[in-house]
Amino acid sequence: MARASGPAPECRGWRHWQRRGKLPPVFPTDASPLFQVTRLLTTTLVEVIDSVHDGHGHDVAQEMAAATLVLPYRGLFECHVGDERVVAEPNQVLLLNAGVPVRFSHPVPGGHASLHLTIDPSVLRELPPPGLLQQGEVVRFTRHRLRIDPRAQALTAMLRYSLIQGIAEPLEAESLALTLAQRALGPRTAHLAEGRLGQQKLVDRVKLVLSTDLSRRWTLAEIAAETGGSPVYLTQMFREVEGVPLYRYQTRLRLARALDLMADYDDLTALGLELGFSSHSHFTAAFRQAYGRSPTEFRQSVLKR
Repeated sequence: MARASGPAPECRGWRHWQRRGKLPPVFPTDASPLFQVTRLLTTTLVEVIDSVHDGHGHDVAQEMAAATLVLPYRGLFECHVGDERVVAEPNQVLLLNAGVPVRFSHPVPGGHASLHLTIDPSVLRELPPPGLLQQGEVVRFTRHRLRIDPRAQALTAMLRYSLIQGIAEPLEAESLALTLAQRALGPRTAHLAEGRLGQQKLVDRVKLVLSTDLSRRWTLAEIAAETGGSPVYLTQMFREVEGVPLYRYQTRLRLARALDLMADYDDLTALGLELGFSSHSHFTAAFRQAYGRSPTEFRQSVLKR
């Protein structure tokens, strides 16, 4: 994993956590083509890290030194926590505990990228609903994954872009990070996947199929042929487990990819068409319904162009 860029904020953050007798998230410091890690923000309250994995090679296990929210914004990957395998993509937040070995694998080509968010433990305790944290001195999550809503996706993009471009001052960035964490963990805005193990595995296979080609206009029959199971059972079971219809889940994956690619496209119509939307109006309507603004308005507000 490559070293994080920017020594000044890194040093400040490490000293702060050491003074408090705690440690920030640990990432391997040896040079590796697998990871590119950039520390975007380090204050006494929060640390934000941008982690990009190229999806190649054999990934070694790593451990977080503090409870960490991992918000994927690109790609699909599998997170192996002990004996549990969790499929992660931009509709999810991963909740990783300190001292637990974690390994990432990539069943779909392309790697992944995610925002790692670590919050001062005394503040983090105030954010989740009852039952999501274990009792004890050390902050530990009881779940490894939650589904987030589109607003949390938009906040992830806003936080990342504002820090990369140097637009947000520390106070604004801290406030945005806390709002994102509260949104990602909130009982009204986050969803815990429910269902038996066999149902969850089938849902995960559906996610793998959708992620192989976000632009493809899949039919239920095609997805059923790829995953096993009837079209009717797939639609009923997916909604039961994830809490949203299958078609809406696919739309949110496409829109999350649009958030990621927005800075690279001058022509937003072309972006929408490449992601599988039938027209500019279709893309704009879906984007506005999810995020409350048109793609152009969102880009102007976040990227200042």
